[in-house]
Amino acid sequence: MDAFTAGLLQRIRSTQSDLRHAREVGDDFLADVEQAELEDLQRLAAEHGVPVSAC
Repeated sequence: MDAFTAGLLQRIRSTQSDLRHAREVGDDFLADVEQAELEDLQRLAAEHGVPVSAC
């Protein structure tokens, strides 16, 4: 796995964790921000052929 792929997958995992936390504490604004970030990262992964199902 190259550095780009590893870094992207790590950012996705981190964002997923941050999103779960925001939802758990009821921070709707932060959850929206994290959801948008996650969607951007998933789009980037798809554009570069990086499978994210393992995240």
